[in-house]
Amino acid sequence: MSIEFRPITEVIGAEAIGVDLSRPLDDETFSALHQAWLDHTVLLFRGQDISVERQKTFSLRLGTSLDIHIQTDYLLDDHPEVLVLSNLKTDDGKPVGTKDGGRHWHSDLYWKDIPAKASLLYGRECPPVKGDTLFINMGAVYEALPEETKRRIDGKKVLISRVRSWPIDYPHRPPLTEAEKANLPDVVHPLVRTHPETGRKCLYIGNEASAWIVGMDDDEGKALIDELMDFARQPRFGYAHKWQAGDALLWDNRSTMHCATPYDEINHRRLMYRTTIMDGIHPA
Repeated sequence: MSIEFRPITEVIGAEAIGVDLSRPLDDETFSALHQAWLDHTVLLFRGQDISVERQKTFSLRLGTSLDIHIQTDYLLDDHPEVLVLSNLKTDDGKPVGTKDGGRHWHSDLYWKDIPAKASLLYGRECPPVKGDTLFINMGAVYEALPEETKRRIDGKKVLISRVRSWPIDYPHRPPLTEAEKANLPDVVHPLVRTHPETGRKCLYIGNEASAWIVGMDDDEGKALIDELMDFARQPRFGYAHKWQAGDALLWDNRSTMHCATPYDEINHRRLMYRTTIMDGIHPA
């Protein structure tokens, strides 16, 4: 199989040309894809026709397991490893997927003790306009920080609270029940983590709305998070992916943040399948 990797921007993203994810990949091809993904943090595959089983098989090859999301109402029937993102409904009016998830800057499963390694999102039906997914290369962000800022954040840890951030991230959703809160304990991660495969240092905030700095009062810590995120959101570190049906997008949650954007949910259809890849490695 002849493959070409075409960079999307200077600092993030590449399109893999000549790859058919509907077929098993030989070791040489998979190794080339894996390295390109590490180098570019986001890898795009256009024009794909992937079965659910192939998506799961390819995803699992990248990690040790696939996550089963806590939003159990939006998991694909008979395939709990697949989270459905959609505005569609069943004949009896039940949503088939989550239609407004992730519309804030975050890394997937940031609220877990061991966050996600990677995510693969496959667009089966996509709106013709809007609904972009935005990405930031957090390794490039860290490297570009002023040296004084690097010294300020050296050794700092970030407290992630899914419970505290829930009403900020999802003001239109029902509040968490006490049982749900009990299953979402606060976690602590390094503010600067070392990528376990590349050795690159990456800023790791998790979710800008749920991050507090350990050892700093809330206002001071949030001011630091806001300062870092303002720096990270500069266009030079980012990429806005404009979806087409048949796109498969693989991103590295250890070195990127992303944000979903709204679309016309009344007049346009959207159906996307996400597999979330775990590796069992604590951030360090």
